[in-house]
Amino acid sequence: MKKFGNLLFVLLLITVLVNAQSFKEASVKVGNIGLNLTNSGTIGRPNVRGDPQGPPSMEYPLNSGIEHLFEAGIWIGVQYNGQTLVSTASVDDASGYSTGKAGFEFSPLSSSIIERSKLTSSPLFSQKAISHQDFEMHMTDSFSFVPGTVRPIPGHQPLKAMVKLESHAWNYSFADYFVILKYTITNGSNQPWDSVYMGIWSDLLVRNVNVATDAGAAFFNKGSVGYVDSLQAIYAYDIIGDKGYTNSYGAFQYLGIDWRGKYFHPNNSATFVNQGLPAPVVYPNYWQYNTAQTPTNDIQRYAKMRSATDFTDPILNSPGNRVQLLTAGPLVRVEPGEQITLYFSALCARQIEDNSNPLTKNTPFARKKLLENLGWAKRTFLGEDFNENGVLDPGEDLNGNNRLDRFVLPEPPAVPKTHFEIESNKVTIFWDKEAENSIDPISKKKDFEGYKIYRTNPGDDLKPGFGTSMTPILQWDKKGNSVGYNNGFDQIKLSSPQVFEGDTTQYWYKYEFDNMQNGWQYLFYLTSFDEGDKVLGLEPLESSFIQNSNRIYAGTGENTNLNKTVGVYPNPYRTGAAWDGSTSRSKKLMFNNLPAKAQITVYTIAGDIVAVLNHDNSKNYNGTDAAWFNNFGNKSNTKMAGGEYGWDILSTDKQQITTGVYLFTVRDLVSGNEQTGKFSIIK
Repeated sequence: MKKFGNLLFVLLLITVLVNAQSFKEASVKVGNIGLNLTNSGTIGRPNVRGDPQGPPSMEYPLNSGIEHLFEAGIWIGVQYNGQTLVSTASVDDASGYSTGKAGFEFSPLSSSIIERSKLTSSPLFSQKAISHQDFEMHMTDSFSFVPGTVRPIPGHQPLKAMVKLESHAWNYSFADYFVILKYTITNGSNQPWDSVYMGIWSDLLVRNVNVATDAGAAFFNKGSVGYVDSLQAIYAYDIIGDKGYTNSYGAFQYLGIDWRGKYFHPNNSATFVNQGLPAPVVYPNYWQYNTAQTPTNDIQRYAKMRSATDFTDPILNSPGNRVQLLTAGPLVRVEPGEQITLYFSALCARQIEDNSNPLTKNTPFARKKLLENLGWAKRTFLGEDFNENGVLDPGEDLNGNNRLDRFVLPEPPAVPKTHFEIESNKVTIFWDKEAENSIDPISKKKDFEGYKIYRTNPGDDLKPGFGTSMTPILQWDKKGNSVGYNNGFDQIKLSSPQVFEGDTTQYWYKYEFDNMQNGWQYLFYLTSFDEGDKVLGLEPLESSFIQNSNRIYAGTGENTNLNKTVGVYPNPYRTGAAWDGSTSRSKKLMFNNLPAKAQITVYTIAGDIVAVLNHDNSKNYNGTDAAWFNNFGNKSNTKMAGGEYGWDILSTDKQQITTGVYLFTVRDLVSGNEQTGKFSIIK
């Protein structure tokens, strides 16, 4: 094995020197959680406070601005050739990762991050994929110097660990809030690692970066932490930071280690004890960020990795700036060239409002959804290993391939394909029927049951947690069974399929929503669901919300050659209209009855130009550059009627305009025709 380990290290050295300093990032966002990963071993995006419009750090719900992580990273601690060594991917640091900084001891092994998808509709579909979005990246702690330079990494003595990190995420509504992290770790040295501990250091916190105004230490000292012993998960929540905007938890969960064909987990302790090996133990820790409690050298860090902190301390009822460490061990030895696999989940959950105890946000009732989500993450990881012993036992081989498979999830029916027709005060939704042909991979049955439509109400987008606690407003399901309403599909099914220009999909179902308010944002989900599985104890499962999420604005369609009068609403506009945000950069005024391509010029009564706006529906128009759509919308899944444009009521140089009467002209850029109008702004 030593010879094999030396060969691996030589290959590693060549690879790293060729790809020196090739730092890359990837964003998991196939479901409702957004998570940033890097090929230097860090998790999260430390600059998310200053750049909230960039990639997520650990955002939930996706596109909400509610972040749950500053930064995190793997720690590996061992006894190595008579020394205590710990390699860390991230540590207490005010600005987070930068190349060669103390404590950030892993370097990229490759400049590429591989992405795959199990979704057949994805351009990244691969038979090798495990989940709906997989990432694979490689890193190592093997260098005392920053690769490609003569600059030392302060205080670092390498273990010569080679790490492959794979992430797995799904878009199912019952699994879209966690990412499973799989670390395959190889001892690339020529010495054994003894008394091995591994885990994740994290700086979990829950803040809404769209509304938080404090910076520095004040940004981080508003929350607290806790531990779920039964599910080996450390979590964080907000106490006083962004009241009403951060009702959720962020967590890291230890799922287990595969080592020498054995599953290393406290629930499988007997396997190790019966062989005379130390029982698996999980150690949760927290400490006040960057204080005397912070371990700053390998001896101190190793001591933290093999001890636990008291999570019942009353001090946790008060807000503070606490970082976390969740580790497991000990593995008695990892030989040169030997591989072990470490599994964690990164997870978020909605916090249930506990009216019985309004003084705390962390009661057992408030944590109900957190425990449910942690249970699903663990269940997903375990797959066929129902009794958690790491062995394929009789009755566990669900797919009949004679091996123990992890990451096995029951599958809901396919996501319905939708098409929206948008008019003034009306929205019509069409969808296909492919979900009805779905076959569950476990039961092997066509278990489709029905469809549900979810829709928000005007103004819901200004409320915290927009879209996270919606209930269906309409449901249709099969007749003649014990599931659902048994109301059938006659109300919505077309006599023949509808086909739209440029779209070959056959749409068999239709529902019309009348009395929609123009200019307001409505969030629509249309899902399919199955009949559940009594044998496996499963309630009916529902297809992805996120994959079929649409933000719809009722309004006027394209105005041909200005044959309808161009208008403005609300008119008069009162500063602080009902749909506005709380700042001057989150307001909107709507122009309607616009042609497909138009230039809008706004003037003062004196004839001075205030703003020139460009509307172009030929580019699949789905919003404007107004900040309102960034703060409260998401342009990637927004659909508008085509004849409307939202203006932020700021001048061309982004200054607030005063109250008064304003004129505007609209010029059709195709025909050259023009219309004029006016509107007023009042307090």
